[in-house]
Amino acid sequence: MKQIIAMGGGGFSMEPDNLLLDRYVLAQVPKELPEVCFVPTASGDADGYVERFYHAFRTLPCTPSHLSLFQPNFADLRSFVLEKDIIYVGGGNTRNMLVLWKEWGLDQILKEAYEQGVILTGLSAGSICWFEHGVTDPLNAPLYKLEGLGILQGSHCPHYDGESKRRPAYHKLVLQGETQAGYAADDGVALHFMDGRLYRIVSSRENAHAYHVEREGNSVQEVELTPDFLG
Repeated sequence: MKQIIAMGGGGFSMEPDNLLLDRYVLAQVPKELPEVCFVPTASGDADGYVERFYHAFRTLPCTPSHLSLFQPNFADLRSFVLEKDIIYVGGGNTRNMLVLWKEWGLDQILKEAYEQGVILTGLSAGSICWFEHGVTDPLNAPLYKLEGLGILQGSHCPHYDGESKRRPAYHKLVLQGETQAGYAADDGVALHFMDGRLYRIVSSRENAHAYHVEREGNSVQEVELTPDFLG
């Protein structure tokens, strides 16, 4: 079984006192102490981000670690990744992250890990990256379409309720045919895919939603999808 859990936002980095999404991810591994590896590439391996990951996950039933491409902490990258149960990708600059992954060959290793049953998850940059296209937001610039790893078909827009420019930008890109139909997720919402198909939608917050967005003729249709609240 191949699984991706794409979070629109939330988890330990956005909701440090509400780890419902993180617990949900861990619960998908049939082991007492899953090996979960945090990949903070998109933040430039920000020290505080890595520390917050360990602070949260050391309170959960798992064995946490992290992967650094800036100060490599592995002997063999492929072996390091493939021995994990969960790869958890943090937020930040999606484009820079993908460039660095390609340089190291991590993009192909992650695809191999997925095929072998390693669960791929993350928020923001860590959710956009799994799709063919994602809507990303460079600082002080318009949102634009970015090509992801293409493990999941279609497009994705995170932080749908958390940033006011997300919805209109996503609608515009879909309407103009610049990106394919896809899924948007509010902060606190996770899209759980199994074998490439949407299996379940869950949330750590009440009244948070996901949406399917597609073009129909000269307009955009947005269908609201209600998650299962984990609280």
